Amino acid sequence: MGEWKKLTASDGHELGAYVAKPAGEPIGSVIVIQEIFGVNPHIQSVADGYAGDGFLVIAPALFDRYERDLHLGYSGPDAQKAFALYPKLNVDVALLDVAAAYEWLSSAGKGVGVVGFCWGGLMSWLTATRGDDLKVRPSCCVGYYPGGIGKYAAEQPSCPVMLHFGGNDTHIGKEQIDAVRSAHPEVEINVYEDAGHAFNRDVDPASYNAEAARISRERTLTFFKTHVS
Repeated sequence: MGEWKKLTASDGHELGAYVAKPAGEPIGSVIVIQEIFGVNPHIQSVADGYAGDGFLVIAPALFDRYERDLHLGYSGPDAQKAFALYPKLNVDVALLDVAAAYEWLSSAGKGVGVVGFCWGGLMSWLTATRGDDLKVRPSCCVGYYPGGIGKYAAEQPSCPVMLHFGGNDTHIGKEQIDAVRSAHPEVEINVYEDAGHAFNRDVDPASYNAEAARISRERTLTFFKTHVS
């Protein structure tokens, strides 16, 4: 189990962050970026998992700018609330909060990897392409089903990037994947043909694809151990 910390972004905004620590000396550090459902139990479990692999992990609560302590589910009123918040999100403002998490991790003196899911996957991509403007220089970034990435495909990442997509994702068209592949042949793109959107979300039977989740996590962990540790 992790613990909650307070961070302060460069514009003075204070936000919460879930921190998970390894049993021993960290082999590196990881930022986990949430979906549009907040740093809910699923995102906390993702952070705990990478801490179990030896990383110091932090998941900043990017929705604290709109409503604090949002830990939403995936259906009913919770889902309605999440989708109502989505249009309010500003990626450049959210990057300030990612930068606060990066600054906190940097004090550990280890390489920093980033992994995000859905909207967080897009934020991971933008951390790779825009982070340098905020003195955020990750060792590598990983994006799971990064919604809307096609709009930003031409941006140049400053570090190695790995992306995971579901072949049956109805939220992200093939043209978005092709846009990234065409602009950045160096980016490692993995497509899981039988998987849909949010295939890593093991608490959501409507989305979860166990095989795609297993393979993508193995690839991500190897990527982190190569570039971060």
